Amino acid sequence: MEHLSRVPKDRIAVLIGKGGQTRKMIENACGGKLTIDSQTGDVSILWDEEVDPIKKMKIPDVINAVGRGLAPKRAIQLIEDEMFLRIYDIREWVGRQPKQTRRMRGRLIGTNGRIRTLIEEFSNCEIAIYGSTVVVIGESEGLELATPAIEGILRGSEHGTVLFGLEKDRKRQRLKSKNLDTFQERGKQTTDSFESMVPGLSEARKRRRKEEQIIPQSDEEKQEITNLAEDESILYEEE
Repeated sequence: MEHLSRVPKDRIAVLIGKGGQTRKMIENACGGKLTIDSQTGDVSILWDEEVDPIKKMKIPDVINAVGRGLAPKRAIQLIEDEMFLRIYDIREWVGRQPKQTRRMRGRLIGTNGRIRTLIEEFSNCEIAIYGSTVVVIGESEGLELATPAIEGILRGSEHGTVLFGLEKDRKRQRLKSKNLDTFQERGKQTTDSFESMVPGLSEARKRRRKEEQIIPQSDEEKQEITNLAEDESILYEEE
């Protein structure tokens, strides 16, 4: 039995789900059997004999995300290889005064949730704000966009400044991705074009690689390798 995490008591019921449905969903996704202590919130797992090491590594993130306010159906995405979790403790930025924590929560959410929604849309990440913590999940590129935006607000930057920077970063990221795709496509076209201009080049390369891998062991083998093909000749020129 491996201990995974401890969730707040008011999130235990969410982790279990109605009739244990959420727990079963997580168990089926990761390949193990969860044990949830309803008194302490401690969560442990008994793994199946054959378990994916990636899932074994990422399941604590799923439990932590649910425990910090993210809906289980959203948190289960963290099982996927390309999805990652980032957690912020607001108190590390504003101190432990409850009033300051509430004020910062309000700044991160915005009026009618507008700021949080905009950050999610720009970065394609999902954000949950619970108590004194902020949970962000998404792909690496999305987190690269969401991170400076969230940290900017936590530092006290104006919403307009943060959103302007977020939009600028997204445009820069898209341009970089577009340029990379164009470069890769051009490289492929150049190779294909050159191959079509020089018939037999591909076969010659393959033959050359094959010959380079051969280590002759006898005089006969050496002679065989150095023999010219019928369509090959040696031309000597004076410089």
